[in-house]
Amino acid sequence: MWKYPKELEQLEVFRKNAKTVGIILMILGFLGAMFPIAASLTTVLFVAWLLLFVAFLVGFYTYKSDPSDWRGWLKSLIFFGVGAYMIVSPAGGIATLGLLFSIYFFMDSFSSFTFVISYYPNKGWGIWLINAILSLLIAVIFVVGWPQTSVMLIGLLVGFSLFFDGLALLMGAKLFEVPGGDDKE
Repeated sequence: MWKYPKELEQLEVFRKNAKTVGIILMILGFLGAMFPIAASLTTVLFVAWLLLFVAFLVGFYTYKSDPSDWRGWLKSLIFFGVGAYMIVSPAGGIATLGLLFSIYFFMDSFSSFTFVISYYPNKGWGIWLINAILSLLIAVIFVVGWPQTSVMLIGLLVGFSLFFDGLALLMGAKLFEVPGGDDKE
């Protein structure tokens, strides 16, 4: 996902998009950290409704392609059951998401460390290293306190991660400025 652009045109496109996305991520991260329980509930409800929508799509596809395919109906039923469970019992959904987020943060840390390795020794590699270390720490904290701490951690730590991803993008955009380039946006 994070790849250091080497061509001049790619640098300019990356820089302009990194500024916008970085600011948005920082705002979302700040709000998630300020209101962690609301962010956790919002996340679980978003995922639940997404699963219900996927259940409908899988069921519709099964109906249109092969109505006798019991595996397609089973898949649709599983998506529906998990989505409905998360809406009816948000605490169980939050605990499940806590476990999934620990996996996400381990993978985010891995990809950030990979970027650091490919970007080093260029100026600014340290902020990416800090981002990778923070994602690794968040993953470990999720695993150690699971499932009791998931309610606060999902909103709080996802907020922190989004904030620092945004900060890294914003700082990276500043570092990628092309000398003498057109800075009009």
